[in-house]
Amino acid sequence: MQAQAIKTEKYLSTVEIQKHLENVEYIIMAAPAPEHFSDTPIHFTLFLNTSDDLPQDIQKAILDKFLDDNQIQKPAELMSQLMPVGFGSGTQDTHMPMLLVKPQDQSTIPYTVMFVMDFLADSENFSEAKDDNLSGWSYSYTN
Repeated sequence: MQAQAIKTEKYLSTVEIQKHLENVEYIIMAAPAPEHFSDTPIHFTLFLNTSDDLPQDIQKAILDKFLDDNQIQKPAELMSQLMPVGFGSGTQDTHMPMLLVKPQDQSTIPYTVMFVMDFLADSENFSEAKDDNLSGWSYSYTN
């Protein structure tokens, strides 16, 4: 069976994004890394539900806990900063977070600013991305 591309049928408005993110602590996305990164075959994006520019020691503590909790090894190519994030909806159960890097996307897709950690790594816990070349995301909610 061929994996289908994720289709976005609509983008959430700014108001819908705010409502959608109520009680969301963070979102983790895992996708296959480019083939030439064989030691770090998974591309992770951690979307923290904050628009605060986090100090380095807080960033390190969050990343270390996340790596430890998910048995993730060999993090590389780390980028962590505030970024515009849009949300698409389609056939998936939850809205897909999307980093809006291109200025034209930022001017046409509604977004919110979130603190994002983006890196390559390895883990046996994300076989869908590592072995099956699938992308996915998961939400973590506050209590």
